[in-house]
Amino acid sequence: MKLLTLVLCLFLSTVSYAQNALKALVKDAKSAELLISATARIPGTKFAARTDSAGLLTLQNLPNGSLVIEFSHIGYQTRRDTLVIPLNVDQPLLILLEPNGDGEGEALSEVQVTSTRTSRSIANTPTRIEVISGEELEEKGNMKPGDIRMLLAESTGIQTQQTSATSANSSIRIQGLDGKYTQIIRDGFPLYSGFSGGLGLLQIAPLDLQQVEVIKGSASTLYGAGAIAGLVNLVSRVPGQEQQMNILLNGTSAGGLDASAFYSEKFEKTGATVYAAYNHGAAYDPADIGLTAIPRFNRYTLNPKIFLYINDKLNVDIGLNATMENRIGGSMDQFSDSGTLKSGYFEENKTGRYSSQVQATYQLSSAEKITVKNSFGYFDRSIALPQYRFSGKQRSSYSEANYTQHSEKADWVAGLNFVSDNFREDPAAGIPVRDYDQKTWGAFVQNTWNAAEQLSLETGLRGDYTNHYGFFFLPRLSALWKINSHISTRLGAGFGYKAPTVFTEEAERIQFRNVLPLDVPNTSAERSFGLNYDINYVTALFDNQLGLSINQMFFYTGIKNPILLRQLSAGSLEYVQPKGNLKTRGMETNVKLTLGDFKLFLGYTLADVKQDQQGQVSNYPLVSRHRLNNVLMYELEEKWKIGAEAYYFSRQPLNDGNMGKAYWTTGLMAEKIWERFSLFINFENLTDTRQTKFDTIYTGSISNPEFRDIYAPLDGLVVNGGIKIRL
Repeated sequence: MKLLTLVLCLFLSTVSYAQNALKALVKDAKSAELLISATARIPGTKFAARTDSAGLLTLQNLPNGSLVIEFSHIGYQTRRDTLVIPLNVDQPLLILLEPNGDGEGEALSEVQVTSTRTSRSIANTPTRIEVISGEELEEKGNMKPGDIRMLLAESTGIQTQQTSATSANSSIRIQGLDGKYTQIIRDGFPLYSGFSGGLGLLQIAPLDLQQVEVIKGSASTLYGAGAIAGLVNLVSRVPGQEQQMNILLNGTSAGGLDASAFYSEKFEKTGATVYAAYNHGAAYDPADIGLTAIPRFNRYTLNPKIFLYINDKLNVDIGLNATMENRIGGSMDQFSDSGTLKSGYFEENKTGRYSSQVQATYQLSSAEKITVKNSFGYFDRSIALPQYRFSGKQRSSYSEANYTQHSEKADWVAGLNFVSDNFREDPAAGIPVRDYDQKTWGAFVQNTWNAAEQLSLETGLRGDYTNHYGFFFLPRLSALWKINSHISTRLGAGFGYKAPTVFTEEAERIQFRNVLPLDVPNTSAERSFGLNYDINYVTALFDNQLGLSINQMFFYTGIKNPILLRQLSAGSLEYVQPKGNLKTRGMETNVKLTLGDFKLFLGYTLADVKQDQQGQVSNYPLVSRHRLNNVLMYELEEKWKIGAEAYYFSRQPLNDGNMGKAYWTTGLMAEKIWERFSLFINFENLTDTRQTKFDTIYTGSISNPEFRDIYAPLDGLVVNGGIKIRL
């Protein structure tokens, strides 16, 4: 009898557990409009639900007791409620979400950005910033877990330019300008410039990134030299309230392998994050021409970081980054079974990248803080080809002290910084060394002022002094006007400069062979002016069932007397600075449509880049004048992600005077999600578009090739898939 009673009690408790449900109606707190695709979840559990076209959601099978439930929606402040289950109410619970900044919100407006040195949401930042974060960052990581080339290249206005036909070395181009004009920083530290920028995109993986922030146009006032075309800020993950352990294993049809892990945990007075990865590529030649489209490489990465919460006022972060890689491309028939190159044509890159970062933040008050930080970088790289070798070591440092003040009306940040960049080339017979030692002292101040309820202004001023090129005065202005709850517009303008080095796309393409040192006394720094204007429109149509967002941007950047690489009659190449300019102008159009679980992204880029040399104007090489980005995503919360994409590149002028062919690439990605793990598969370049199908990539013989410009994919269709584990 007692056993029967116990079984009956268990049965009744199970029925009671299964019948607990929470229904909620989610609305905009200001307009009372229904919110479609708002999410409710219980943190740390599998319980989650999303509102339908009527703004209703239901959380099923909830346990009895007190539960913390989060309600969220893009463009709105996250709301947390503690509810005692069961509620014992007949009507759905009414949940009102507060708009984040501009009424209906702007896509990803709740994301806090740090590129402008003040932690503001996108909706309230006068500087135009694009953010890749959260689910989008994870989706791009599924496609190429080993590096961030694809993550950046699939944004409008950004193109990754391959600089080596056999080793896949690449650089980033924003709005058609060379990679040397884009500054890449990590957590506010410039770690990928000069010599160390050559393989930067290939050696940064997305798994330990919280988000990527992109400023297009002049940002030199914020971070100094080099940010003429734009700035890419890589924001690392930090410890949260819950322990994290993520593992990613990925394999490719081209013989690639990626194995990486990320761990983070926060304790009472300390916290830690650790990222470790091994990336491998096999020599791969889909065109069967005897040359590697993907080189053989092995890369090891370890990034530990410690967070010290010393007291309520003082926090200290200490981080290390270490990357070691050996990358070999060249003639396929010269690889032995062990993968080592025996003879013939080859290009071998060996790199060691090491850096340290220390940052201390002292909270003077609830509105004021002082931050002191320092980074030191050491980069060792060698490039070996038959009968040629280039190698050297770069030592760089960055130190900064800044003061920040926040108030309801305005934010202030002012600071001093010192940058050093020292390169020493390993001597080789008959080749003049291309050493340099640059030092820069800088001071900056920035103010973000809420001039009115709908108008914000961001003004900045920087003064830099360099040991070789003198003083630079860099003012900057951005304005944000929220016309109404649907329309906002931004205007930005600023000056910039770039202290020259021998490390450019042109020199990287020829592995620095026969490139003479810079004639520093007769060379000036490159100076620039940039201007951009954009207008953003957000609304909901058809009884809030269709979400629509449109962003239209116009841009212009002019560089005075750019430094160019020219060939001498004796075969050497020297950097010259003829009178003239380099100008890029055009527009970017971004459209986002959301309908239930579907999202459609449409993008168009027009880039008109002209080079003026002493009155002779020509189209700048390796720039697609027209580009189209098309991405369709289907996402079932915590269950499925399926995406299809298509990209179009128009014809590009080449350095040899010819025109490259126009082409399309397409892709398909799917991910099945469970509570603790997910499986993903990605079909990259489904149409198997390859430059080797419609154009040549070299002249001469296979043993001594002269490579042409690489403007289209070489690896063709590659399938990759794997598993992500969340412990």
